[in-house]
Amino acid sequence: MAAAMAYKYQAQALMRDYLLADPLVPYTSVLIGIVLCKMAYDFTRILSSFYFKGYTSLTKIQRIEWNNRGMSSAHAIFITAVSLYLVASTDLFSDRVKGPITFRNSIISTSALGVSVGYFITDLAMIFWLYPSLGGMEYVLHHTLSLVAIAYTMLSGEGQFYTYMVLISETTTPEINLRWFLDTAGLKKSSAYLVNGILMFVAWLHLFIFPSGGTDIFVRIRILPHLFALQSDNADARLWVLPDVSCAISALCNEHNVVHEDLERCEENTGKMAMMDDAKRIPGLSTRCF
Repeated sequence: MAAAMAYKYQAQALMRDYLLADPLVPYTSVLIGIVLCKMAYDFTRILSSFYFKGYTSLTKIQRIEWNNRGMSSAHAIFITAVSLYLVASTDLFSDRVKGPITFRNSIISTSALGVSVGYFITDLAMIFWLYPSLGGMEYVLHHTLSLVAIAYTMLSGEGQFYTYMVLISETTTPEINLRWFLDTAGLKKSSAYLVNGILMFVAWLHLFIFPSGGTDIFVRIRILPHLFALQSDNADARLWVLPDVSCAISALCNEHNVVHEDLERCEENTGKMAMMDDAKRIPGLSTRCF
């Protein structure tokens, strides 16, 4: 019993003096983020092999992307929940606290950003490893911009409020991944696919179009404060503007990629349907290419 208590005190001292020491919090949280990504990847693989019969029939690259998207969804749920908690439920960024909001941070806010940095490092490594199977240059650009922006706000402690406001837009990522899951599983015509599409469309409108969200958020919460920062004599205030704006641009680019992918898929399906109709009307036309 005494030995167990001694180990407990040693573990607490290790956490307090090393892992949670202010200078090491960012680096520790990044490592934790990488480990959690590996756990989410393996959990998705194990869960899918038990509960989805078609998982084993997928190609190797499809299984890798399947697991990767499970990891992506886990990160999106985590960072969205933390963002909403810090922005709406705590006093960290509240008006009741004195001092500039642009320089406020805490161990929790910095650690959560570190976990997100760990995710982007892991996902970017997988994209390069299997390039271009998991995404082309647009994904590399999106992940690089996000990684630089989040890493800077994590290490400097500046602009974390604005970064968390943009990370709330990750709420659409699980819906985007679920759409891919259903499509790959052959359930594109199911009611689940339709309901998920409606929810994704509503979330996208709320974040980027409606006055109560999207465009208004990006203008009032992100752009206007930067205009004041650019007029400031503080060099640091001007410096964190660039990666923070790039994070906003990367979020918008991600939504554009989704829409562009849908348009390409619709054009491809339309072309195939037209050729199949021609094949039905012309008896001698071969349809083996379909």
